[in-house]
Amino acid sequence: MSKGIVLLAAGGTGGHVFPAEALAFKLKERGYAVHLVTDSRAERYAGKFPAEEIHVVPSATIGSKNPVAVARSLWTLWSGMRAAKKLIQRLRPVIVVGFGGYPTVPPLLAATRLGIPAMIHEQNAVMGRANKALATRVQGIAGGFLPEGGGAFPDKTVTTGNPVRPAIIAAAEVPYTPSHPGEAFNLVVFGGSQGAQYFSKALPTAISLLDDALRVRLRITQQVRPEDMEMVGGCVAKLEMGADIAPFFTDMAERLARAHLVICRSGASTVSEISVIGRPAVLVPYPHALDHDQAANAAALAATGGAKVIAQSELSPEKIAAILTAVMNDPEKLSHMAAAAKLAGKPDAANLLADMVEAIAAGRTIAELKRTRA
Repeated sequence: MSKGIVLLAAGGTGGHVFPAEALAFKLKERGYAVHLVTDSRAERYAGKFPAEEIHVVPSATIGSKNPVAVARSLWTLWSGMRAAKKLIQRLRPVIVVGFGGYPTVPPLLAATRLGIPAMIHEQNAVMGRANKALATRVQGIAGGFLPEGGGAFPDKTVTTGNPVRPAIIAAAEVPYTPSHPGEAFNLVVFGGSQGAQYFSKALPTAISLLDDALRVRLRITQQVRPEDMEMVGGCVAKLEMGADIAPFFTDMAERLARAHLVICRSGASTVSEISVIGRPAVLVPYPHALDHDQAANAAALAATGGAKVIAQSELSPEKIAAILTAVMNDPEKLSHMAAAAKLAGKPDAANLLADMVEAIAAGRTIAELKRTRA
């Protein structure tokens, strides 16, 4: 017999849906029925999301200065509120959990107005706009990187971490093995479409600046946009070095497990994965993020000693070459960084998040949850 329905609300991007999916699996293991409310973009994930049903409600972003566009967005949100209210009255969930993105606003507002327990999960080290708008109304805030003792809502916040994929948990079992002078050095480089474009231009030049003794050690895995494959492939061929380049790697978790150094962007899921596995990283935050969330995520891991942060504006090929030269000649430093990153990782984030959901659904306060957890 089901313990009741948990309604998860998430914006239709992977960054919002994937942690919701990880929680859904845990809640189903614990005997709950799970429903997802989202927008039409999430249909691409519908095949694997473990929900009894996926509901789409109207939603909109109020970001335009055009009064007509603002009025249209407000009307859409109001329509979403009505639809969400009817859905919640029909499902009668024991709790509604939001994962960020504007599609979470109607169901979370409807839940709080109907007296249904509610909480949010913030993946980043700074709160997104939708979660900020909801934070005062919910009973609890789970944070991927948000500190429990600080921020605007310290009494509501629990640092659960961000749930990661099973492949990452498996990769975390592989211990970090340093690469000493004369041994192969595995470098993994990736970063979404914008990061891949930047690294595609900068990395080959940086590699060409290395001493021959270092360059022959490199074994590179690099994510490359399809339109850059020919250019990067030509550069790699000229350098006569071992490299796997592709737009996407299905075995990225295994490649991260073998990595001696990672160079990447600092999205919440990326930082969470490399910290759970425990690999040293050079983080290059996406410079145009609206809330500067990637810079905050990177700073959180760097503060533990597990990563080095460099702004894209400061990261020239010469700088990359200097970094590689330094770390390839200092395996002990990389080992310390790997250990620090692993210490910061939260491999049990999905279970911690499920514990928090159950506690709030049962009417317990965050203070009570923290006492029992301690």
